[in-house]
Amino acid sequence: MNRAKITIVGAGHVGATCAHWAASKELGDIVLVDIIDGLPQGKALDLYEASPIEGFDACIRGATSYDDAEGSDVVVITSGVARKPGMSRDDLLATNVKIVSDVTRNIAQRCPAAVLVIVANPLDAMVYTAAKVSGFAGNRIVGQAGVLDVARYKAFIALEVGCSVEDVSALLLGGHGDDMVPLPRFTSVGGVPVTQLIPAGKLDEIVTRARNSGAEIVALLKTGSAYYAPSAATIAMVESIVRDKKRVLPCAAYCEKEYGVGGFFVGVPCILGTGGVERVIEVELDAKERDMLNTSVQHVKDLCGKVDALLG
Repeated sequence: MNRAKITIVGAGHVGATCAHWAASKELGDIVLVDIIDGLPQGKALDLYEASPIEGFDACIRGATSYDDAEGSDVVVITSGVARKPGMSRDDLLATNVKIVSDVTRNIAQRCPAAVLVIVANPLDAMVYTAAKVSGFAGNRIVGQAGVLDVARYKAFIALEVGCSVEDVSALLLGGHGDDMVPLPRFTSVGGVPVTQLIPAGKLDEIVTRARNSGAEIVALLKTGSAYYAPSAATIAMVESIVRDKKRVLPCAAYCEKEYGVGGFFVGVPCILGTGGVERVIEVELDAKERDMLNTSVQHVKDLCGKVDALLG
């Protein structure tokens, strides 16, 4: 049986939970890579020993060498330092540029045909970093942000309406976190426009909470950041790629003429398949939405300018 090979770099909370979701969905054989000897091996063995109980078949290995990633179809890069209370995602820039560039360089040498899914923060800048270092075509590098942001938005809408999360359909554009652009016009509950179910003021509160949800979790945990939802969002993307499901998901994708971005990775709805980002979907925006998106894109460009300076 020709199964996909999925490498996850970083065996911390996000990476290990990505491996958990991927194994439970039987998406392929999994390699968990980390520089700390024993950590990826131990977590991989522990997860594999759960397979007879949960009834999933997957080869799960832990390694400290990038050589074990060779020939992977998809590589998820979670490596990087996590936020601490009081830190913004942007505060992580200099440290994580160094980490992500080193990981990407090693992966690109061993997995020249892989699709890269980037998870480290600040997300939009880290996707840009991976693109610059790897030299891969833009469609084979994608960042996980929008799936998570939309999930948070949908979860809070479901709480407010008192309905199943499965019946909420929503869309967000732009950068991850504070600069996300909510689109209430494209948000509905069971086909009913959300504006008919939730007052504008309350909807604004929900948007604000979704934007700040990562910081809310960091403040509650005190010693770490979110990992269940981020890893689930990541594996939703991986599943669409390895199974060629062609799902329409909001991701940090390379946009040239799309939305007038001009060659950067920003959060947009796109179709994910074996080719990575197979199409960016453009939606018509009103003046307010366009202004919000332009502000978000400018922040991404400013961060990427700092990345260029760091990479030299």
